[in-house]
Amino acid sequence: MELFRQILSIDSTSGRERELSEWLATHLEAPSVQTFEVGDGTLNLLLSWGEPRVVFCSHMDTVPPYIPPTFLEDRVLGRGTCDAKGQFYAMYRACQRLAAAGRTDFGLLILAGEETGSWGAKAFARTDFRAPLLVVGEPTDNCMVSASKGTKSFGLRFLGHPFHSGYPERGLSAVDLFLEFMQDLQGAGFQEDPVLGATTWNVGLLRSDNPQNILSPELSCRLYFRTTFASDKAVVAWVRAQAGSTLELEERGGDAPARYLTLPGFPSAPVAFGSDAPHLSNFAQKIICGPGSITVAHRDEEFVRLADLEQAVNNYVQIYESYH
Repeated sequence: MELFRQILSIDSTSGRERELSEWLATHLEAPSVQTFEVGDGTLNLLLSWGEPRVVFCSHMDTVPPYIPPTFLEDRVLGRGTCDAKGQFYAMYRACQRLAAAGRTDFGLLILAGEETGSWGAKAFARTDFRAPLLVVGEPTDNCMVSASKGTKSFGLRFLGHPFHSGYPERGLSAVDLFLEFMQDLQGAGFQEDPVLGATTWNVGLLRSDNPQNILSPELSCRLYFRTTFASDKAVVAWVRAQAGSTLELEERGGDAPARYLTLPGFPSAPVAFGSDAPHLSNFAQKIICGPGSITVAHRDEEFVRLADLEQAVNNYVQIYESYH
């Protein structure tokens, strides 16, 4: 547990991962330890035991704010305990067990920038590295992910006409335009998916700086969708159709919904969250599985149970053995 405590004690909120990656490169033991510049000041890290056929993978960055660890009898609280430092900690312990058993064809890939756009994964996908199987650690309650929703992100800029708020009929409020857009979105009627369910969305970075007595000339925000097999293309088409003289649109990308490999003997279920997996095109097959619950990830009360960490170590060893 001391290694886990040290990992959790280093603040690696997105954009600040480099200190942790450099620390891991000098404190984790493997026959080969490589670092890769991502291009934004952060580093990816690859530990290899021989030529890897199975690669365990998770990310070192966390959402803000940094919360130092608290170790209790049955669990560990703090930022990154399940999303996702607990993931690569359990993976590293599984790698140690495999190495002790004489195995020499696996690796551990620890990536930067997952929470802000999978920048580390995208950078690693541009390398020449290839392997048959990738095992991605995310908080899945130690279940295998059968399918996951896709993501689509848009920058929206609503353009109004400012005027004295006592005479709203003489102007056009960007806030009203935004509210009309959101009402239309609620009624868009994206098709329900039999596997992934409903399409959902969230508004972030919402901003309009007008004084209270002047109609808003401009409102900007980000619109982030969780798409399904049934809605992925329809979402893009619907948002594009809303662009016009009062709405400027920036398409910020994302990834498509995907199905993943599951193995007999493991529970499995679809999930609504994203991961680095869609961006890591270096691998023929992908599994997503890890300790902890997504229901506490990104929350101040984030935690992982010690028993779940132990189960994850056993799972990762079993996944490796099943693949062979």
